Amino acid sequence: ILSLSTETVDSPTPLPPFRRVDIALLCSYMREDVRGLQPAFGRLSSEHSATLVLRSIRVRDDGNLGDVTEYKVPQEVSGSPSSIVFEASAQSVSIPHAEYLLHADCDGDEVNCEISPYSSQQASEGPCHTSWFVANLQLSGKISIALVLRGPHCDSQQEEKEHHAMLHPILRIPMSKEGTLLTTVEFQSSSQNTSLHPRLGSSVTLDCHFALAPTSSLSSLGWRKQHRGSGQSIFWYQVGSTAPAVQPKVHVDVVELLRSGDASLSLHEVSVGDEGTYICSVSTLLHQVQHIIQLQVAEPPRVHVIPAVVSLDRDTTVTLTCIIAGYYPLDVSVRWTQKTPEDDHVEIPLSNAHLSSHRQNQDGTYSITSYLSISSDTAQAPATYSCHVSHMALAEPISVSSHLKAP
Repeated sequence: ILSLSTETVDSPTPLPPFRRVDIALLCSYMREDVRGLQPAFGRLSSEHSATLVLRSIRVRDDGNLGDVTEYKVPQEVSGSPSSIVFEASAQSVSIPHAEYLLHADCDGDEVNCEISPYSSQQASEGPCHTSWFVANLQLSGKISIALVLRGPHCDSQQEEKEHHAMLHPILRIPMSKEGTLLTTVEFQSSSQNTSLHPRLGSSVTLDCHFALAPTSSLSSLGWRKQHRGSGQSIFWYQVGSTAPAVQPKVHVDVVELLRSGDASLSLHEVSVGDEGTYICSVSTLLHQVQHIIQLQVAEPPRVHVIPAVVSLDRDTTVTLTCIIAGYYPLDVSVRWTQKTPEDDHVEIPLSNAHLSSHRQNQDGTYSITSYLSISSDTAQAPATYSCHVSHMALAEPISVSSHLKAP
């Protein structure tokens, strides 16, 4: 006898279909100075408004795309000497976090985009050499993306003659008939956490991914930590070497690095000494891109008030002690309030408390103590005295109370 179950099994929710769209981003172009030098501190550079158009990018259609249309180059671009429009094809390299870039305006996020020439040799190689650019994107200070763009180049003498007559007035490189610069994405790297606040003893992953066009290959990966003027290499891998050079407590999966472009670094048993600026550097034979991740330890305080219950005799004074321990970083705010049964919804701020000096513990965290004196001459029992502590590692202040009993 064959028995069939009558229970209905929920089928998995199908993923939204993919769709190809154009993503247009307003950018700044940092122009090299007259000497052909890269923009850098102490060197001359000028800034121009620019547009980066990522062509035919594959994104999930969640039903909110509507009638998204292909980006049309404005007619005024070809006639304007100050217009800089980069059209970037990404047929060989996928664009990371494309959905976030597409919906940034609707989600209230801000995309900062800066484009600069990668090589400083453009001026000496003529209008038909291959030009390289790097576009750095920051999405609301959380996601960073670097795109290495390969500019137009000439495949024949006829093309070179045509390009000589169609040079961009600012960049002095070949442009399309519409007045845009046709580029391809050859190398992309991204990080989805530019700032981390792990707790002591936890493990944290510093995200860094990349993808290369088939014509490029990974040369090396390095992770470096900088803090208070000093720096050190904590991971280095050269493709072809037998093993990476790595510091204790850190790990990069070399198999995943080579297979999928996952260059993320895992940091175990976080301590105060791990705080600093971490730099992920991904290199090919021609290019290098970097991502900067700030790591700041955030350990919330432990708060105790002693005694928890107190009674006052006539002509006496009692001191309440609020112990705030084990927090990091240093800044902490402490305040006291009083509440009575007659007015249970109103907390009266008290100003007669005083603080000890900060004490640093062996693990690098801090402690402090706040004292509040209660006199039988002024106190009204019963009452509740509360110590409120605010710290960056807390989503909301901690409040711990001591109860004054009626005589």
